[in-house]
Amino acid sequence: MLFARFVFRLLAGLLTAGAVVSAPAAELPAAFTAALKEAGIPLDHVAVVAQPLEATEPLLSHNAEAALNPASVMKLVTSFAALNQLGPGYAWATEVWADGMVAEDVLEGNLVIKGYGDPTLTLERMWLLQRELPFDDEPLALYNAPPGALVANFNAVTLRLKPDARQVLIVPDIALPGVALSSRLVLEDSTECNGWKDAVTPFMDGARATLVVSGRYARGCGEQALSLNLFEPAATFDFIFRGLWAESGGTLAGATVAGTAPNAAPLLKFSSEPLTDALTRLNKYSNNLMTRNLFLTLGAERHGAPATLEKGARAVREVLSQRGVPTGKLVLENGAGLSRIERISADALNRMLHAAYHSPLFAEFESALPIVALDGTLKRRFNGSSLTGSAHLKTGTLRDVSALAGYVYTVRGQRVSFVMLVNHANARRSEAAQRVLLEWVQAGNMPAGTSQ
Repeated sequence: MLFARFVFRLLAGLLTAGAVVSAPAAELPAAFTAALKEAGIPLDHVAVVAQPLEATEPLLSHNAEAALNPASVMKLVTSFAALNQLGPGYAWATEVWADGMVAEDVLEGNLVIKGYGDPTLTLERMWLLQRELPFDDEPLALYNAPPGALVANFNAVTLRLKPDARQVLIVPDIALPGVALSSRLVLEDSTECNGWKDAVTPFMDGARATLVVSGRYARGCGEQALSLNLFEPAATFDFIFRGLWAESGGTLAGATVAGTAPNAAPLLKFSSEPLTDALTRLNKYSNNLMTRNLFLTLGAERHGAPATLEKGARAVREVLSQRGVPTGKLVLENGAGLSRIERISADALNRMLHAAYHSPLFAEFESALPIVALDGTLKRRFNGSSLTGSAHLKTGTLRDVSALAGYVYTVRGQRVSFVMLVNHANARRSEAAQRVLLEWVQAGNMPAGTSQ
């Protein structure tokens, strides 16, 4: 198993007949370098690699060996390692014990819940977990003791902001037992609703156990959902579990505490969605919490409990090395790219993309990536261009970082690996250059490989 009790565990081949030999690398397109110049981004702050998947060498390469910050493109690395180490059908477990005597359909004791870092435990799956508790087909009154490895609903508390005639009401998606809500929002008559989240400030008044939302809110915004990361994972799990239980007509007594699981068979072993489903959410919507849990899972599964960042980094490096991906320039912190110190070269990313392509699990890997102008973090990127539906790419954005990596389908019917990393103060202005280069590749302008 992944974890010990009571620990906080989010837990070169030879060319053969028929092989493709690369033509000499092409120069960077003039329109691309012009777009970078217009954005104020020097070429030495940009790394680019593009290579047809049947070619043996890149046909477009610039600054490929530089160790740059990839932002959320690092999620591709963690995903690749997970598919190779854990397999596409891997599932996390959440275990439940009834520790006590039952009298008149009420458990007089503890309901113990032990998590193994399941990052897919949404509100819907929490509801299913409660419905699967097999005890006389009746609700239990319970005392819940979840350890820190329990992460519910991506650790998010969602509030609905609902303007009425004179004020903005705040309604949680799920009851928050023991937490009061206070709206200090000023309702404005404006019909505009641009940047409403920037005008709203939530904070916890710990002394009064009150969640306060202040700021300004335009009537034209109508009802909006505000998702917040307010509490430690165990506390969020507690709120959600209690709220769902209450909505189902159950009653709860007692406090939530950390503890050890009983040395007995669990009442329920609730399995997560398969890894492939988690990777799709993780990559298409760039979910940091899911990736960090997965990174820790890799370390614990490979090197034993407790899960640590060091073990996760070691596991990822080992998988990459086994698949022929260089790790000399790789710096890992949490595997999610939400880091100022993580680094990787465009060359290493490109080699990983090719290793994935030549794997039996390529379909699972590629399908987890956002599709240009259609879904995920690319739904509103490059709209109205020939790229629509023609590229699967992971995005990465931090202050001073903009990155893309994945696969482009050309008009010639080729698949091409594509990596572009920008590390510069003007990185957020690089989208025009990204579009120019992607369209250039997609149009089949790169020299084709020749068969030997």
